[in-house]
Amino acid sequence: MIRCLMLHYKNNDIYRNTIMNRLDRLSSILIQLQAKKVVKGSDLAKRYGISLRTAYRDIKTLEQAGVPIIGEAGVGYSLMDGYRLPPVMFTREEATAFLTAEKLVEKFTDQGTFALYESALDKIKAVLRSDEKEHLETMYQHIEVLRNPFDQNTSHKPDTLQILLQSIARKEPVILDYETNYAKEKSSRKVEPFGIFLRSRHWYLVAYCWLRKDYRTFRVDGITAIRNTGEAFALSHPPLHTYLQTLTRENRELQKVVIKVNTKVISYMGDQKFYNGFVSEKSLKDETEMTFLTASLEGFARWFVMFGDQARILQPAVLKERILAISVKTQKNLKK
Repeated sequence: MIRCLMLHYKNNDIYRNTIMNRLDRLSSILIQLQAKKVVKGSDLAKRYGISLRTAYRDIKTLEQAGVPIIGEAGVGYSLMDGYRLPPVMFTREEATAFLTAEKLVEKFTDQGTFALYESALDKIKAVLRSDEKEHLETMYQHIEVLRNPFDQNTSHKPDTLQILLQSIARKEPVILDYETNYAKEKSSRKVEPFGIFLRSRHWYLVAYCWLRKDYRTFRVDGITAIRNTGEAFALSHPPLHTYLQTLTRENRELQKVVIKVNTKVISYMGDQKFYNGFVSEKSLKDETEMTFLTASLEGFARWFVMFGDQARILQPAVLKERILAISVKTQKNLKK
């Protein structure tokens, strides 16, 4: 295939760099065509930083080289059914990226998902050269993902995530036995899952709940049992990203907070600053000005008290008032 593509170019030093860059891009476009059902020219242009006209020209070049491409400009392109490319060869860097992902999958998904990823990774390793396999074996000993020792136990049933993903793909409701994280209230309900997402080291399920007759979010580690129903969805659901954007607009009115902190204290904040809406920071000699967008001034106030002796609030004034009230009550309690 590469030989066919090279026939379209002059074989001289002037064009060599341009030719090889375009050959790399054409090879990558071939992989995109095999990996997706439909590939749009606009997506190719954005991915490779080229003009739409150049993307169309690349597709035309592949067609002239004998690749059976179906489609047209403005609609999208796909490979003819039955056409298969030779086995893909991965670079060391790409293979190492897969290895890094394996460590994340092991720590932040369930046993079923990890087993499937391991199986897929074995297939990837099968097409690697001997020196690349040796490289991965060496790198495996130098990459680790450590969980925060202060995190609550977030383990869940071995195949929960996979059952939920299958439910989403097949559009089949499931029945959950669920226990809330804080109140420890137990319930059983039929839901129609349409998305999962990871936030702050926890997996969440978004589904239509037939018990509440509305959309609900469930922490996956709160699912104590899950059963397929074999039924079909009764409703049509929005894409996950659309629902999450709507949820954010409706339920989270973010408020800007600006503080100045003794720079030596920042290292003690750890990940907590991100949980409280950290946006940016600016160094000012011995102090650092930090900006946050928080969904809860009450929560921010109580977090601020932890290092308040080394910090000042610039805005909003209502946050100062709340922290003063907390401090006064704390002093009274200490005197009892």
